[in-house]
Amino acid sequence: MLTLTKVLHDQIVEHARQDHPDEACGVVAGPAGTGRPERFIPMLNAARSPTFYEFDSSDLLRLYREMDDRDEEPVIIYHSHTATEAYPSRTDISYANEPGAHYVLASTADTDDAGPFQFRSFRIVDGVVTEEDVEVVAEYS
Repeated sequence: MLTLTKVLHDQIVEHARQDHPDEACGVVAGPAGTGRPERFIPMLNAARSPTFYEFDSSDLLRLYREMDDRDEEPVIIYHSHTATEAYPSRTDISYANEPGAHYVLASTADTDDAGPFQFRSFRIVDGVVTEEDVEVVAEYS
C-alpha cells in the first residue's frame, strides 16, 4: 500500500493538470529505508509529448546525486497519462528500473465516465505490474 499526504497527492495532481496536454513526470523522495514519501520533485518531461515521458538525463543525474547527498531514495516515481487510463503502458513497464518505488499514474483523461481524473499506484518488478491501494492522509503519524 502507498500512503502519502494530501499535500503530496494534490501536488502530483496539480502538476499533471498544469502540464496537460503533455505528460507530467517527477519523483517524490523520502529518507532512505523508510518508504515514506516526503519531498516533491517535479521534473521536466524532456520529450514534451502527450503520449510519452522522459526524464532529462542531466536532470536525473543531478537528482540522484542530490538524493544521495541527502540520504534519500525515490519512493514515488510518477507521471501522467493524458488520453488513456492510469495504467502502465508497455513502455512504462520497460522503463521501470526502481523495484522499491511506487509507480504512480495520474490520468487527466475521462476514460471511465467517473470524471477526468484517476490516481493509481503500482509496483513494477521484473516486468510484473501489481496495483496497490493508495491511502491519502492529512499527515503521517
